[in-house]
Amino acid sequence: SAAAMAARRALHFVFKVGDRARTARFYRELLGMRVLRHEEFEEGCKASCNGPYDGKWSKTMVGFGPEDDHFVAELTYNYGIGEYRLGNDFLGITLVSSQAVSNAKKMGWPLKEVTSGVFETEAPGGYKFYLEDKEQLKPDPVWKVTLGVSDLQKSVSYWSGLLGMKIYEKDEEKQRALLGYADNQCKLELRALGGAVDHGTAFGRIAFSCAKEELPNIEALMKKEKQKILTPLVSLDTPGKATVQVVILADPDGHEICFVGDEAFRELSQVDPNGEKLLDDAMAADNSDKWFAEHNRKKISA
Repeated sequence: SAAAMAARRALHFVFKVGDRARTARFYRELLGMRVLRHEEFEEGCKASCNGPYDGKWSKTMVGFGPEDDHFVAELTYNYGIGEYRLGNDFLGITLVSSQAVSNAKKMGWPLKEVTSGVFETEAPGGYKFYLEDKEQLKPDPVWKVTLGVSDLQKSVSYWSGLLGMKIYEKDEEKQRALLGYADNQCKLELRALGGAVDHGTAFGRIAFSCAKEELPNIEALMKKEKQKILTPLVSLDTPGKATVQVVILADPDGHEICFVGDEAFRELSQVDPNGEKLLDDAMAADNSDKWFAEHNRKKISA
């Protein structure tokens, strides 16, 4: 129903980062985002078979404001991985912020004017960001996420027909389409690549929320339409926090899409006032580069 679609919202995009310190600098000092929450995880081989950094990772949410009403970035850092290979699946995030443009100039961060008043820059790892040199009028300056697709019509049918997104613009000539769940939300732009989508090893994921009771319906529809379900409906426990339900899908090009139950996610995603400090402390305590150098080893390239 229209009401159910209206209740869906774009949450975040997940990036894999190799250089956490430079990445944090880009999001904080250049874009002007803040750390909303930060978590450290120990996973994998507890016996440290590949040294103390085996299976150790962290997750940092950064944005211009709370996840309840801002589109944010989730930065995933694996202590043992130095770099990822970029594909052509993620084509960029566009935001409206003259502040970010002037921050970049001040920092001497490379900027390239691609069209009048729009600057292309790269986050560490090569992820592209487009900065519109205009005054930010909306509370959230993040305007759109652009993904590469192999067949525009097929992708539009999937995202609008199956996932219920509204088509805001469709340009056959430029082979692009702009979709979204609501006017005031971050949009999804699909752009035809003129070839296959390569996800590299850096492949990201886009997340949306919906009413919890919608999740089984989304899953059932994908089964019926013979579309790919990467993770069937599952409850994820975070000790001491809300249990969220998720279902993870893949679109026709293999872009990963996570749908999460909204009510529990709002509880889980509350801003942690200690977020900035937790990240700073973790970065200060991270001796992984030194450890690898001392053992004459290089962090792996995924």
